[in-house]
Amino acid sequence: MSKELEAYIEYISVIKGLSAASIEAYTLDLNSIESGLEKDLIDLSELQVFNFLASIKNRRTLNRKLSALNAFYDFCLKKDFLQEQHKFRLSKVPKHLPKYLEIDAILKGLEMIDTSKWNGLRDYALILFLFATGMRISEALQIEKADINENWVKVRFAKGEKERMVPIADEALEALHHYLEVRPKEHSLLWINYQGKALSRISAFKLTQKYLGVSPHVLRHSYATAMILGGADLRVVQELLGHASMLTTQIYTHIEKEVLRDTVLRCHPLKKEDL
Repeated sequence: MSKELEAYIEYISVIKGLSAASIEAYTLDLNSIESGLEKDLIDLSELQVFNFLASIKNRRTLNRKLSALNAFYDFCLKKDFLQEQHKFRLSKVPKHLPKYLEIDAILKGLEMIDTSKWNGLRDYALILFLFATGMRISEALQIEKADINENWVKVRFAKGEKERMVPIADEALEALHHYLEVRPKEHSLLWINYQGKALSRISAFKLTQKYLGVSPHVLRHSYATAMILGGADLRVVQELLGHASMLTTQIYTHIEKEVLRDTVLRCHPLKKEDL
C-alpha cells in the first residue's frame, strides 16, 4: 500500500470518523486497484484505471470503485500529493425500485416459525424487530438490551457513527421481551446464537431467507415502503432510516408512484381489458 493511500485511510478513520465497514470497503477497493496494477494510485493514468476496471460488468460495483478513487484523489489534491484534479465520471445506473414485502407476506412467513423453541422465538422477534424499526442488519445486531427504553431503541452504531432514536411497535416489543425471557444464555446484546455468542450477519441472512425468501435488507425497504404508502413525510422517513441525504430516501417515492399507476390501471373504467 502506497504512503498516500495509507494517509487517506488514516484520514477517513480518524478525521472523518467513517464506520469500520466503510473504511474496510474503501481500503479493499483502492488497494485492489493499486495491487492489481502494481503501481501507486497517484501515478496511474485515467486510461490505466479504465482498462483495469473494464471487466467489471456491474455498474454499481464500478461506480463504487470510481467514487472511491474520486474521494482519494480529492484528498491527494488538498494535501498537495497531486498537482492537478483527477475526476472520473460515473456510469449511468438505471433506477430500480427496491424489492419489498407487504405485511401479509411477512405475517405468512412468521407463521412458519416454530415458536415452541427459544431460537424460534428469536427468529420471530428479529423479523418483527427489523420490520418495525427499519434498521440495517449491521445496526440491529449491535443493539444491546440497555438500548431499549420503553418504545424506543437507541441506534448507537449507525452508518457514519451517527446516533439516532427509533420507535418500535408494541407487537415487536412484546415478541422481543418474550424471546429475552426464555433465551438460555445471558448477553448484553439482544441477538445471540445457540452458543450464546453474538448472532452473525450470515445467520441473520439465513433465517430471513428461510422464512421470507429475502435478505434482511428487504425488511428495511419494506419498512420504508409501508411508511411512505401510509402517508409518512419523506423527511421523517429519512430521519428514521438514518439516511444522510434526502436523495437516498427519494427512491421510495417511485414506489408510491408505481402503486398509484397500478391502482389506476386496475380500477379506472377505461382500463385496457374493458376497451
